[in-house]
Amino acid sequence: MVNAAHLALLSAGAFLLFGMLTGCWKYKHIMQSPTATAPQYVDICHRASLMYAFACVVLQQLALSSAWSNTVNVIAVAFPVLFFATAVLSYAIHGWLNDTDNQLARPHQLGEAEIPAHAIKGYMVLLIAAEIGGVLVLIAGCLQ
Repeated sequence: MVNAAHLALLSAGAFLLFGMLTGCWKYKHIMQSPTATAPQYVDICHRASLMYAFACVVLQQLALSSAWSNTVNVIAVAFPVLFFATAVLSYAIHGWLNDTDNQLARPHQLGEAEIPAHAIKGYMVLLIAAEIGGVLVLIAGCLQ
C-alpha cells in the first residue's frame, strides 16, 4: 500500500528534478535571447516546479503528523499533488508552444486551439477545491 508521506516526498523529489530540468531549458532560452529572457511560461514552469517541490515537503510533514488513516492521508496528499502536476504540465505546454503570456486571458488559447471558458473555470474550481481541501484535511488530522 502507498504511504502518504512517502508519496509526498517522492512528489517533492519529482518536482525538484523537473524544476532543475526546466531551469536548464530556461537558461538555454536566456542564453539564446538577445534580451536575455525566456518565454514567460518557461519561467513560470521552472519556478512553479520548485515551489511545488517545497509544497510537497509541507504535505509530507502534515501527513506524518496526521491522525487520520493512511487512506485518508493518501487522498489528501494525492489530490493537491495531482493538480500541482497538471498546472506544471500546462505551463510546460504553453512554454513549449510559446503561445501566450497569460493562460487565463480570453480567449483561452492552447497553440492554435481555443479552450472553452467553462473548461478553464471548471478546472480552476477543481484545482482550488483539491488543493485547499487536501491541506485542510491534513491540518485537521494534525489537530486530532
